[in-house]
Amino acid sequence: MKILVAGASGALGRPLITRLRDAGHDVWGLAHRPESLKAIETLGAHPLQGNALDRSSVFDLMERLRPDVVIDQLTSLPASPFDLAKRIPADCTLRLEGGGNLFAAASTFGVQRYIQQLSGFYLDGGDGLATEASPLRLNAPGTIGQSARMYAQLERRVLSAPSMDGIGLRYGFFYGPGTWYWPDGAFSHHLAQGEISLIGKGSSTFSFIHVDDAAQATVAALTAPAGVYNVVDNQPTKMSAWLPAYARWIGSAPPPHMNEQEALRLMGEESIYYQNNLTGTSNRKALEILSLNPQPLPWL
Repeated sequence: MKILVAGASGALGRPLITRLRDAGHDVWGLAHRPESLKAIETLGAHPLQGNALDRSSVFDLMERLRPDVVIDQLTSLPASPFDLAKRIPADCTLRLEGGGNLFAAASTFGVQRYIQQLSGFYLDGGDGLATEASPLRLNAPGTIGQSARMYAQLERRVLSAPSMDGIGLRYGFFYGPGTWYWPDGAFSHHLAQGEISLIGKGSSTFSFIHVDDAAQATVAALTAPAGVYNVVDNQPTKMSAWLPAYARWIGSAPPPHMNEQEALRLMGEESIYYQNNLTGTSNRKALEILSLNPQPLPWL
């Protein structure tokens, strides 16, 4: 198949290109920066320079290329999670407007299947794990709610095209090379510097996914039934358990503890919600249909 990957040079894009090439596909990678194009070429894909926010150029590109499948991994995330609040507006613009241009062009020029990156960590599972039927946390405070509303729009869009098979992949928190959650990643740096505290009971449950496992599931989605899939690991774990374990894994001191009143004063309501209200996610559907086989978390 001829496959266009948008956001092809990111932490997921790189292992994804490798797996697509190994499977024998003709892979084209869309990126804006020259260094990203070089990385795509090094991985064996065809680099395409373009700006997803330039609607006319996206349509021209899609008309020339006419891929069978488009994989939308567009993001504009910062190097550090501490800068996420400042970057969220640009990230939303790229995913909604830029991705909207990509989606419209794909619909116009005969793309058969559109695969969309979604969120598997801002779902509301109630008293259990979230499933594909679970809603996003649209009313959560701060950037959590803002991101959840963005992902909800992306979900509606990818499932709306009458002429394409729409696949939504709700990935867990990415870890692995090139991500925040890796020994040389930004989260590890902040944790080692004592800049991340455990707030309150730390009762949020997190679901992670290694970028290579996410890439495997994305390749499997090329031939899977249309719909939404939760692509997360097998170890949903409370923050009170995984954060100290992660610190030990990177050789850092245990994170300090902060009560909710102090966190509210210093960092606002969002910080408390993030560490105490999130629910983990069930991957049962992805295990059965995408043959997901996630590796164990290295810090547990």
